[in-house]
Amino acid sequence: MLGPVAAVALGSPSLSGRPLTAAALCLSSGLRLSARGLAGHSGGRLCPAKPRFPLRIPEAAETARLVAEKTPFPAPLRRFIACPELARVVACRLGNGRASGAAVLECEPGPGVLTQALLNAGAHVIALESNSAFLPHLESLKQKLDGQLEVVHCDFFRLDPMGFGLMRPPVMYSERLFQNLDILAVPWTADVPLKVVGIVPHKRERNLLWKLIYALYERNSIYKYGRTELNLFVSEKEYKTLVAKPGEARIYQALSVLWQTACDIQLLHMEPWSSFLTNSKNGGLSIPKSVLLQNDHLCLVRMTPRKNLFTDSLTTTNSSIFIVMVKQSLAKGKTKLIDKLNLWSSESGKKLLRQLEIPENITTGSLYPEQYKCLFEAMEQSNEFDQSWLYDDSLEDNRGINF
Repeated sequence: MLGPVAAVALGSPSLSGRPLTAAALCLSSGLRLSARGLAGHSGGRLCPAKPRFPLRIPEAAETARLVAEKTPFPAPLRRFIACPELARVVACRLGNGRASGAAVLECEPGPGVLTQALLNAGAHVIALESNSAFLPHLESLKQKLDGQLEVVHCDFFRLDPMGFGLMRPPVMYSERLFQNLDILAVPWTADVPLKVVGIVPHKRERNLLWKLIYALYERNSIYKYGRTELNLFVSEKEYKTLVAKPGEARIYQALSVLWQTACDIQLLHMEPWSSFLTNSKNGGLSIPKSVLLQNDHLCLVRMTPRKNLFTDSLTTTNSSIFIVMVKQSLAKGKTKLIDKLNLWSSESGKKLLRQLEIPENITTGSLYPEQYKCLFEAMEQSNEFDQSWLYDDSLEDNRGINF
């Protein structure tokens, strides 16, 4: 059970240079995220959220020693924020936005440098840590606070594995995690109830982005509880794929269309790979190589689900069909869209394109994300597209990705 919670908009300068308004919301004891949402509709009284005394954020060298001490060998490669200034910058960026009053799910905090920066800024933090060796350190930090920090032995990046059965921490289902934290769902059109912040393991970036986009369109996993906002460090090349535009050959992909359709995507910060500490025994940075795109930075990217994503024609029930349509369309970006439409429903393509005022000679790689959504909704409303082929293919979709 979460204790009393305070949530504030961070008072550091925003990206535009203007100061952010600080406001604190203290919820009644035994926090419960009701159907009205964490972000401000409780009967609690206003009170300061920050620790009585600012927590001392350790220097980078001290953090490096702690990581070396707590890392088993061999261990999966992980990256940590060790620089106190970088931690403060990230905390500032997270406080900039409409969801500044939401609780923060911090993924893999490790030594807790960012954790302490977030706490000093007044955020309520739920730390999800997979390495049990870091838990005592985080628990000792929790004892210094009055309900502002929760610590859970959990790997966010392995939430909701495929299959059924009992799971042992750090692997678990989101339903169990949120139930233990007394977090209830809020309406999709409500304010953002939760912020997720973390550094995505680079070897699992693409798989995780696919896993999350399926969960978002189906409103499962973390999206079952509302418009959960992601604030994730991803590689520069992956960020460029997410925001790619039509005509950018080889990087404008199905993933680009699906994320841009579903979310407002913002670049909050870029930081060189060398600024991050790794748990590598030889101190190596392990920077992934990239042939097509520049990849010199990790990018802090905010992905906020759109309130108007779902309509009468795009629902959680048929959203997986929309995903398949986009994937099939962009399998070859130089294919003419009218040929694809006629393949799906003979001689219906021209009529549909005229209805949507889309040029008949347009290629699938030249269609904007919002046009794909309009196209799908028009197909849903048409009697000429029964989409039986989509349902067949969806059974053989990429759910086999190793999540």
